[in-house]
Amino acid sequence: MKKRILGNTGIELPILSFGASSLGAEFRSITLEEAMLSTQTAIELGMNFIDTSPFYGRGMSEILLGIGLKGIPREKYLLGSKLGRYSDIHFDFSAKRVAESVHVSLKRLGTDYLDVLLLHDVEFVPLEQIWQETLPAVLELKKQGKVRAVGFSCYPLKTFNTVLDHVEDHIDCVLSYNRYTLQNTTYVDELLPRLIAKKIGAINAGPFSARLLTNSELPAWLKEPEPVKAAARAAAKLCADRGVDIAQLALQFSCENPCLTTTIAGSANPANIRKWSEWLEEPIDRELLAEVLALFVPVKNLGHLEGLPENN
Repeated sequence: MKKRILGNTGIELPILSFGASSLGAEFRSITLEEAMLSTQTAIELGMNFIDTSPFYGRGMSEILLGIGLKGIPREKYLLGSKLGRYSDIHFDFSAKRVAESVHVSLKRLGTDYLDVLLLHDVEFVPLEQIWQETLPAVLELKKQGKVRAVGFSCYPLKTFNTVLDHVEDHIDCVLSYNRYTLQNTTYVDELLPRLIAKKIGAINAGPFSARLLTNSELPAWLKEPEPVKAAARAAAKLCADRGVDIAQLALQFSCENPCLTTTIAGSANPANIRKWSEWLEEPIDRELLAEVLALFVPVKNLGHLEGLPENN
């Protein structure tokens, strides 16, 4: 698996990383065996940066991931977790909760440090708290050696820019999801130049855009506008007619950009993880890619609102 350096940290991440949200049974019930085998398969195939959060499965992802990592030497993998979001309605970015949250995450994961710690979905709270209270507490944990790199994640571009105005000289990385895909490239088009100028690492998540860019049935909770869904179905059919899974094209596209340190994709199915690794060894069908991108032109970069209204 190819690797890239995360910003100015010196930390090498694989171009495809393992997202452990599925281990929290966010999308379907899973077994302990599936959790353990998925984790081990990802590490064996070089996807040795693992991204989780106390939000995923309300703690279950971290717990099962910790079980899956038992017996694997710590130097064989890198761990990223988050804080601040604990359910769909519970957000706590207080300084007091920072230390508590990381302590619990470390216990669940069976480690004494995190390679990456992100403030999770900051668009759901008044943003002043992030730079006035949350980040100083996180930077204290970094001084203590409990965290190697710190940053934040969110969806709205307005939120990214507002928070960066106050923290860009103090953080190591950011994570954006569903914003560098076949349909939406705003991460690279609008945000990346600012990150590069400050040597802030760019972590990409959601290459399949919550199943939009797969052959799976679209989930009822998918927030993308109907024209985007229609274009995605047309693109999936075009790929299928050429004998290609649109998910393959989507994954290859997201992982190819050299300015994005890593792309995170998650599954509790070891067969999927092996398939992703195989796809990255194959060349992109440039002709098909051009045709798919053309299909998305009418809905390019259309997204949805997320978080507090004032943060969009």
